[in-house]
Parts: sequence; structure tokens; C-alpha cells
Amino acid sequence: MTPQVAERLTIHEQQVVDADTIIRRALRVADAPVVRRRFRPVEIGERTAPGQLRREALQRRLLAIADVLAATLALWLVLTLPGSSDQPGIAVLAAMPLVILVFKIAGLYDRDQLRLVHSTLDEAPQLLQLTGLYVLSLTIAQSVMVREGSMGGDQIAALWVGTFAAIVLGRMIARSLGGRAMAAERCLVIGDRQRADRIREKLATSRARASVIATFPLEGDDGIDPLDVPTLQRLVEELQVHRIIIAPTTADAAGVVELIRFAKATGVQVSVLPRMLEVVGSAVEFEDVDGMPMLGVRPFGLSRSSHMLKRAFDVIATTLGLLAIAPVIAALAAAIKLDSRGPVFFRQVRVGRDGRPFHIFKFRSMVVDADAQKDTLRALNEVGDGMFKISSDPRVTRVGRLLRKTSLDELPQLFNVLAGEMSLVGPRPLVTDEDVLVIGLDRSRLHLTPGMTGPWQVLGARVPMREMVGIDYHYVASWSLWLDLKLLIRTVAHVLRRGNV
Repeated sequence: MTPQVAERLTIHEQQVVDADTIIRRALRVADAPVVRRRFRPVEIGERTAPGQLRREALQRRLLAIADVLAATLALWLVLTLPGSSDQPGIAVLAAMPLVILVFKIAGLYDRDQLRLVHSTLDEAPQLLQLTGLYVLSLTIAQSVMVREGSMGGDQIAALWVGTFAAIVLGRMIARSLGGRAMAAERCLVIGDRQRADRIREKLATSRARASVIATFPLEGDDGIDPLDVPTLQRLVEELQVHRIIIAPTTADAAGVVELIRFAKATGVQVSVLPRMLEVVGSAVEFEDVDGMPMLGVRPFGLSRSSHMLKRAFDVIATTLGLLAIAPVIAALAAAIKLDSRGPVFFRQVRVGRDGRPFHIFKFRSMVVDADAQKDTLRALNEVGDGMFKISSDPRVTRVGRLLRKTSLDELPQLFNVLAGEMSLVGPRPLVTDEDVLVIGLDRSRLHLTPGMTGPWQVLGARVPMREMVGIDYHYVASWSLWLDLKLLIRTVAHVLRRGNV
């Protein structure tokens, strides 16, 4: 590590050695003869670092153990139900290596090492497909090994559903245990200073078990990039880095490619923050055209059939939900009426799909003259950029505090969903004063019907308008029905954690 590298390195937390020690050691290493250096240069293609191998091996083993136990338990229960096969033992023993084989071929044991956020929910669609393949393979294997007492159609269906549920639960537990057993992943960010700071803030507030322990700019004031493989190797070893995150500008594509190769040669995991995916979203298709990688980007927005599918899901889920919680809505309405004078519902004009205004419904959680007091409270605004949010708003009533704490004030929006003015999941419906601040192509967020919840609600932090608009745009660009289901599940988890307080 040269003095030039040491001067540019920014340490964000205490490490095994502090920042001053790292710089002093770097200066010592730079001045020492090559033969006395404790760090050896590495070549492109070197094997993964031993510490990283141990982390990855522990993650894979925990997941494999969870998969085997879950699949075996589900199979044992199905085969021991009344009217089932009299010989479950052989089938159970065959299931143990079979589930590992199916999941390994699909890459489910190597996926976590590529990701910062290890989410079982994200892989649930793939797990549903693979458990179906596993059950099919097991059924064929059982018919070969056990000539008598083959599984019936009801048993096969029960085995599929039971195995899927057991494996999802087992993987959640395995990842939770792994997160507690291992220290947070230590990340070195290389790239633009502003983007590096944003990555550090995001990881600090996200579900990722990772933290940025140091950042390094690609170029300094002298315009020279001093990084090479040996230098990166020394940084990784000195700071005990588990992952390098590259956040490049788009100015030098060739330089970025070389930097990625350097980072991979150090033996740690590598993540890249691509700017283009902020626009095209994650719903892309990779293909290989005679050795040339190509990225297919779908048109922005939803097709007519996708709109119909989303609307059908909203109507069915909302109708069932209203039938289930009708007593709760009646009880809350009575509590609001008894707590303070004024109407039960609060109506406000919001901007809906394609810019059409509509009245949003909420349970009233503030005093009647709340809007009149808004100007006197602007100094307490915590968001800015045209939005108005106060954590401890003095205008909130006693029942209103409970409603907001539990997000129950949002329940009347189910009527907006039935009327087609809102969706269960979608971009945030802005008030007219906020909507006028969204200009240009950012208004593409209005291509979808606004939602009761959305990607920005589950972040657990106050989001400024500029970032919220970008998040909504990315949601529209990447929409799928499974994405809506994931956001609904995460919204429930967020509310249960009282993350909106």
C-alpha cells in the first residue's frame, strides 16, 4: 500500500487496527524492500480467501441442513397420515440427498454469497418451482423403490405444499442463525465519493447484514488511479474486508472492467452498483449472443393484461379483507367519534393514475383544524423537499396516535381500492402541492394506480421526495404480481415491528 493509497483511504469505523495505524503501516510497507513485504502480489484468477471461504461454507451448510430437515419432516408427516404408504422409511432416506441435489443444481446454495441481503422471500417463487420438481422426482423414485403403496394425488399435493412451507420456514431460521453466528459483512466501497456515502447510509438502515468499513475514491485530485491487484489485496487483508463494492461513474467503461477484474482477484466477493438499472429496473433478460452478453429491457409500464391481473388481485384481496375486518373498522369508528369532535373519516385530494385527482379516505387521526396549523409547524418538518412529516405531531389525537402507530388509519383506503382509485400496492399518492414538484420523466410513476403501500413504505426511514420518486419509478419498471405480494408481506412485518413510528 503506497502513501498515495493510504492518504485517499477513508476509514468509517474502528477496525482490528485504527486508521492511524493503517496509514503508518502502509507507509512502512511502501518504504520497505520488496523482498521484506508480508503481502505477496496475486494473479488474476486466484482462489477465494480462506476467511471468505469459511463464511460461505457456514452459510451453505446451514441452508443444506435446514432443507434436509424440512423436506424430511414434511415427507414423514405426509407418508404417516392415515391411508398412506406402509413403508415411509425408504422414501424418507431417498429424499435427503434428492432435495440437496435439486437445490444445488439450481444454484440455491451459491446465491447468498452474491447478495448483500439474504432474503428467503425473494427466492420463494423459485423454491415453489423446485419443490414441485423435487416432489415429482421423489414420486418417481418411490414408485421404483417401493412397489406397493404409491402416493395418491392428494398426498402429492400435500407433500408439495408442506415441503414448500417447511423449507421456506427452515431457510428463514437458518439465515437468522447464520446472521447471529457471523459478524456483519465488512465492505470496502471503491468509487465516486457521493455514491459511496449513499451506499454506506443505505447499508446502515437496510436489512443487509453488512456495513461499509472504508471507502476509496477511484481518482484523486491528481487524476491518477493508483489501484492494482497487489494494492487491493493489501487493503483487503489490512481491513479484513469480506466484500468490495464498486460504485463507478460511467465515464470510463474500460477502467471499470479492469477494476472489477482486480477486485475479483483478491478472493473476496464483489458487488457492482450499475447506474443503468436505476432506469431499466430489475426486470431484465440476460442472453449470450455468440459470446457477446446482451441485456434485454422490457418496455416501461404494464401491458393491458398485466393491468387486468393487478386489478383482479386488488378486488379479490380487498373484498376478502373487508369482510374479515368489518368489526375492527366499526370499533375504530366508534373510538374516533368518542375521542374528539369531528368526522370519523378524513378526506384529502390526492393525485392518482395518469394525474387524475381523487379523494383519499383515512380514519381521522388529527384535530379538525390540522391544516390550519400546518404553517406554524413547518419549522419541525423532518423531510423537506416539498414533503411534510413530523414524528411527534402535536395535532394528533389520543386515538390518532394509536391509529398511526399501528397504521390502522390507512384501512379506509380499502374503499378507494374497490372504487379503482387506488391499488393495494403502488406508487405513493401525492397531495397536489407535492405532485407539482415532480416534473419531466419522473412523472412516469403515474403510469400505475397509486397504492396503499409501496416500496418506499417498507424502508423504515424517512425518504426525501427525490429518492421516493426514483423508488416509485423503479417499482413501475420492475412490476410483477410477486413483487406486489412481497411488498404486502413486508408491509405487515414492518407494521408489526412498529417500523413506522
